[in-house]
Amino acid sequence: MALNAYNIKKWSLMLTGRSILHVNQNLGQFFSTTELKGYYNNLTEKVTRLEHLLDTEELPMSPDESGGEILFPVAIFQYGLGAYDLYLASEKTDSRFLRKFMQCAEWAFSNQEPSGAWNNFFFRYPQNPYGAMAQGEGTSLLLRAYAQSGEKRFLLSAKKSIDFMLKPLNEGGTADGNILLEYTHLPAVLNGWIFAWWGLYDYVLVTHDKGYYYDSLEKSCQELEDHLTKFSNSYWSMYDLAGHIASPFYHHLHISQMHAMYRLTGHNIFKDYAEKWQIEEHNWISHTRAFIKKAWQKIME
Repeated sequence: MALNAYNIKKWSLMLTGRSILHVNQNLGQFFSTTELKGYYNNLTEKVTRLEHLLDTEELPMSPDESGGEILFPVAIFQYGLGAYDLYLASEKTDSRFLRKFMQCAEWAFSNQEPSGAWNNFFFRYPQNPYGAMAQGEGTSLLLRAYAQSGEKRFLLSAKKSIDFMLKPLNEGGTADGNILLEYTHLPAVLNGWIFAWWGLYDYVLVTHDKGYYYDSLEKSCQELEDHLTKFSNSYWSMYDLAGHIASPFYHHLHISQMHAMYRLTGHNIFKDYAEKWQIEEHNWISHTRAFIKKAWQKIME
């Protein structure tokens, strides 16, 4: 990543809490382990920061690498999932949130390629435009639209998304064995792998599958557990398997994701890492050390 005016601005907004792409994402408040309800981390600030969109037909726009604005699939999926949680928070009385949620789901349905993929990184990595995180979050959005509307087309679209996500890299998909890759040409990213896994979890939850999809879910979870030691050092969490340390934003997100994974699986390893990283987050020496290393890595890139 070049150290230019665009990236300096991007990092400034993120570190000062003003980036719509990096809002606070604590543990979701409305999810269930037995039925499809709210999302597993809290994306509602994606919506409340852009409250003016609720009374329009506009979808959230995201900055691209050149400083322009685009319709970024992941941003739309996250906005829709945040809107659905706000609809649940209103006890299903605020139709503005439901309407916006369904608008995002319709966009996901209409913009899905015949293969089941979404061209997520067209603006940044045109040779590697697909990613498991987009597939997982798109699936989670579509399945909630199916649960809300009863329209089977959303379920079929979700299946296409998951089938593409689970295709091996050498077949054009986003899976490296049981690892779900946010970027198909780069080492695994922790948060992206978990977002992708949640989409598969939702599909198994809705379909009650006990075959291929359930088996893939279990194998990917075990692979994730086996890799957690590589996503952690002695004082902080790691962003990816390429050795990049997590920024404060992503470290906090990792903590929330670990709490959610513990709730969903009951596996103590996720609780253990959540507690470890939480202690480190509140340790000013660890926090400062991680911040300096992250800044240095960004400059060197």
